Amino acid sequence: MASRLLRLYPGPPQETALAGAYLAHDLASLGSAAAPFVYADFVASLDGRIALCDPDTGASHVPPVLRSAGDFRLLLELQAQADCVITHGGYLRAVAAGDLDDILQVGLGEEAGDLARWRERRGLAPQPAVVVVSASLDFALPPSLARHRQRVLVATLASAPAEKRDRLRAQGCEIITVGDGRWVEAAPLTRALAGLGFRSIFLLAGPRLLEAMLRDGMLDRLYLTLAHRLLGGERFHSLIGGPELGPAGRLRLAALYSAAGASDGEWFAQFDVLRQRDAG
Repeated sequence: MASRLLRLYPGPPQETALAGAYLAHDLASLGSAAAPFVYADFVASLDGRIALCDPDTGASHVPPVLRSAGDFRLLLELQAQADCVITHGGYLRAVAAGDLDDILQVGLGEEAGDLARWRERRGLAPQPAVVVVSASLDFALPPSLARHRQRVLVATLASAPAEKRDRLRAQGCEIITVGDGRWVEAAPLTRALAGLGFRSIFLLAGPRLLEAMLRDGMLDRLYLTLAHRLLGGERFHSLIGGPELGPAGRLRLAALYSAAGASDGEWFAQFDVLRQRDAG
């Protein structure tokens, strides 16, 4: 893992340590009870792929060539600053199947101990709460959530089966109803979480929720790691898969870093979402 970053923008270019680079943004202080700070993190190839789909099963996966130890460290720094982390049922199903790692905790192990200390100094809970977005409620909770005594909330639809709601309540989950259509709605979800006292909200989810947050004007910041690699592939996922976003998709580059001295190139970019009031 590269230990240094070269900040390219804003200039002039300047080297900085990779560890702590995103903690310095102090995202936990940017939100309020009235307007929580919502941010997301993705990794993509230069041709816009964030995941490839298996041609036989349709299952999606993030190619290992897009991942790096530096990117993972920065992801953990973003997660460490959250009051709550939003994920989805598909991720939990993949964890249960052994297809994805359980990364719902921060500050575990010697190399990440500074993240636990950072949360303690800021007065945050030892672990962020976890919000699971699911219309079907077809998922199992990872044992790690109970082991680390994390608060778990499930955001679902009014039409979700009552027996599944009851099963999750019996496991200690809080149920939030935020939609009566096909998908959980981003704006009611954000308002509900704000009402529960969450001020910094991290999307550890897929492109569907990112798109919903953008369309509803709820996203504040997008962190994007760009691997210097072209992937190709006929079936893939990109950041946005729906209709044109229009003004909701306007972003402003706030910072751009390069991994200093790394053999495989990466850019680490921070984009702030432009609201209508500041899009001029």
